[in-house]
Amino acid sequence: MSAGPAGADAIRDQEWALDALHVQDAWRTTKGAGITVAVLDTGVDEGHPDLRGRVLPGKDFIGFGAAPGDRAWARHGTAMAGIIAGRGHGQEDGDGVVGVAPEARILPVRVILEDNDPARPKARSSRGGALAAGIRWAADHGADVINLSLGDDSDTAHPEAGEDAAVQYALAKGAVVVASAGNGGEHGDHVSYPAAYPGVIAVTAVDRYGNRAAFSTSRWYAAVSAPGVDVVIADPDRRYYEGWGTSAASAFVSGCVALIRAAHPGLSPVQVRRLLAATAQDAPAGGRNDGVGAGLVDAAAAVADASRPGREDVVPRTYGARYFGAGPLPRPSGSGDNGPRTAAVLAGVAGMLLLGVAFALRRR
Repeated sequence: MSAGPAGADAIRDQEWALDALHVQDAWRTTKGAGITVAVLDTGVDEGHPDLRGRVLPGKDFIGFGAAPGDRAWARHGTAMAGIIAGRGHGQEDGDGVVGVAPEARILPVRVILEDNDPARPKARSSRGGALAAGIRWAADHGADVINLSLGDDSDTAHPEAGEDAAVQYALAKGAVVVASAGNGGEHGDHVSYPAAYPGVIAVTAVDRYGNRAAFSTSRWYAAVSAPGVDVVIADPDRRYYEGWGTSAASAFVSGCVALIRAAHPGLSPVQVRRLLAATAQDAPAGGRNDGVGAGLVDAAAAVADASRPGREDVVPRTYGARYFGAGPLPRPSGSGDNGPRTAAVLAGVAGMLLLGVAFALRRR
């Protein structure tokens, strides 16, 4: 295989997440054709063999740092895009990473810096509202799904009025917003934003046995879970790695949402969220908990169940509760925005929820 250190069989054999989510069964109905998934992240390597022809012209809301073509521009974003819409490559597309919705399109929106971006020192003294602007831009440019494999779960994390409003704007335009629940499971389970904003489908991570990953944040906003351990990812260096994180889990769910939207374009964002919960596998006692939400997403069941008549639980008239769980008390009126967060936070976001690249597959 020309694009990586391992043969196609070795790569595909390790894509256990597609089997866990019953993706190939869903492909009998759709592979996501006609759906646009916005990847708000670092850059995306549009020339990667697994993404060639799937990446639309995007937008850079950072404006400095690494340039397109640099590995430091697009590692995390490329990995997420591959999970969502990778199509493999080579003879009859038999090599490389295949994503959940290989016929979907990727709309890249750069809103964070890679950890190794040379501009990180500069970012510490700069300010900006890239995430909120990126969400609005994606909603205005045809995004059916917005994937946010990022978040701030630091000790000083707090809701930003501008980001919250941008999420509500995207939902009102019909875009489903999916985000990483956070990687703070071993460090206090701090609330992570944007996962905690109302209307966002927050995704926790599980391993191949369905157990919640130790690093995965357990919080009231968890909606569903998806694979986030030993995940095969594509890299701009044309090699393949194993990674971990709720970043990957979010991307898998965004791919599943792309399949649902392709098969059932009339469903609203809240209907999609309720459908994912209603059809989830391995539901915990009581139907939900903070560790895995409603359970592990089942792409095939969700695609099939949406067309079943009489599904009142996925045809709500309003959004209902402000939060997906009990949630915190609303902020006092007049609390307002605390000001745009620093670009240092945006730069650090990738570090907080970035896939932990363990080692190249050939080292196994």
